[in-house]
Amino acid sequence: MTNATEQRHRPRGSLPDYLTVSVVIPVKNDAVALTRCLAALADQTRTPNETIVVDNGSSDASAEVARRAGARVVECVRPGIPAASALGYDAATGAVILRLDADCVPDPTWVEMVVASFTRHPDVAAFTGGARFVDGPRMLRRPLAAAYLLAYTLATAPALGHLPLFGSNVALRRDAWNDVRSSVHRHDASLHDDFDLAYHLGEHHRIRLLPTAAMGMSMRPFTSASGFATRIGRGFRTVTVHWPHDFPPLRWRRVVWNRLRRDRARSDARLAR
Repeated sequence: MTNATEQRHRPRGSLPDYLTVSVVIPVKNDAVALTRCLAALADQTRTPNETIVVDNGSSDASAEVARRAGARVVECVRPGIPAASALGYDAATGAVILRLDADCVPDPTWVEMVVASFTRHPDVAAFTGGARFVDGPRMLRRPLAAAYLLAYTLATAPALGHLPLFGSNVALRRDAWNDVRSSVHRHDASLHDDFDLAYHLGEHHRIRLLPTAAMGMSMRPFTSASGFATRIGRGFRTVTVHWPHDFPPLRWRRVVWNRLRRDRARSDARLAR
């Protein structure tokens, strides 16, 4: 019988090829937080096959921290999270790509839970998870995180016609990324990369919520009024850059039509067995 220690540090080669996992972390000048993030990834119950840290022009020790932890460092010379995230996805070799931020702290079962969910739901192209704050007033951490994610969903879902992706806790199949990699706005640093990815992925692929895949994240982006205003501005920019093609009524019709076609194809496949 496998003991708990052996299970927690399962050799990387034990994963079947179709379940290989790449973790992508964009970073810029966040060495301290990255150290904590990588330590949490090393303590996963299911070890990722590779961890890719995309260094977006750091002047601190972020790249060295990543290398010491055994991560593969990819240099991104183009500024902005959209460029860094996309480059990380391009570099990933796993069948499943997990994305989080450098200031995130995944729960120990994060990787295992996401991979198990992809196994159970072969029709799902991407999962988006929940979050909790790991700093700030202790009593407010979970309710504020829940309120933030609810507000984000309510603000973005009407534009998309489906669930958005939450960039601090995203998992997607690499073949789904390959379908959209040439259409995402990777060179526009003024928009939200996760929101943009949801536009391109969600029209033809299924996105599903996985609230039990817990993720700790820092409250620091929300402690500055100017920083929060910048986030709002990027949200509007992400919406308008997709118009007129993705003007909501037009997009909703395509999303519904594509969903019906997928459901019909799955039904026909089951009947043909």
